[in-house]
Amino acid sequence: MSATLINGKNLAEQIKNNLAQQIAALQTPPQLDIVLVGHDDASEIYVRNKIKAAEHINLKTVLHRFDENITENELSAMVEKLNADKNVNGIIVQLPLPPHIDTHRIINLIEPKKDVDGFHPYNTGLLQNNQVPYFIAATPLGVMRLIQTVCPNLSGKNVVIIGASLIVGRPLATLLLNQECTVTITHIHTKNIKELTQKADIVVAACGVANLVKADWIKSGAVLIDVGINRCNGKICGDIDFASVQDKAGAITPVPGGVGPMTIAMLLENTVNAYLLQNQKK
Repeated sequence: MSATLINGKNLAEQIKNNLAQQIAALQTPPQLDIVLVGHDDASEIYVRNKIKAAEHINLKTVLHRFDENITENELSAMVEKLNADKNVNGIIVQLPLPPHIDTHRIINLIEPKKDVDGFHPYNTGLLQNNQVPYFIAATPLGVMRLIQTVCPNLSGKNVVIIGASLIVGRPLATLLLNQECTVTITHIHTKNIKELTQKADIVVAACGVANLVKADWIKSGAVLIDVGINRCNGKICGDIDFASVQDKAGAITPVPGGVGPMTIAMLLENTVNAYLLQNQKK
């Protein structure tokens, strides 16, 4: 019996349709400002997809492009300018930044109430403390929504996350811990990852290694969430070998069409929520 397909594209469309209705009822559309430094191919694609999705729901976007030689002080001044602009509801500084710029310094400058990427220490700290931050990073938030479509009660579930990044693995682990899961985070130096995933109710692969997770890595009926985006013989593939596991897993996200669309939907939702937060009556 084939695994249930967790269709992130369909869920994302539902979320965006709801957001479009919310925006239509507002006096002015929310505004998302995106700062893009340099000409990284992946970043160009991500930003283009974000802008396209925003325009589809009539959410205003403003793109600020800078040459890769911009100084850290110049970029800092741009972030401070956006912080002070009352028309700007959400700010994204597209990562990665060039190596001569201190990424942490730039992210830490963003006003937490405009930090729709959810990377500011104020927001990550509240999340870590099991409190409600202004915003949660879009990919972990999207992963949670996808998991809950097939597993609404997460209490007591054994989860293994492959990948310990600050953008996905660590915040996702915190979200799952806050839902009373038992969470194991693995990374490049973890020994015997396969033995850990074989015992997991839920496996989230976010390490950037194409087709790493095979059928013999999982137990029967496991829920598999694939965050990976890799090139495999000219096509896009994930960190999970879909063909290998589809008859053994209980549910799985496809690549593409799984986590990717949900990441963008969550970013748009964060931006609408930022507008509402900043315009609430005192």
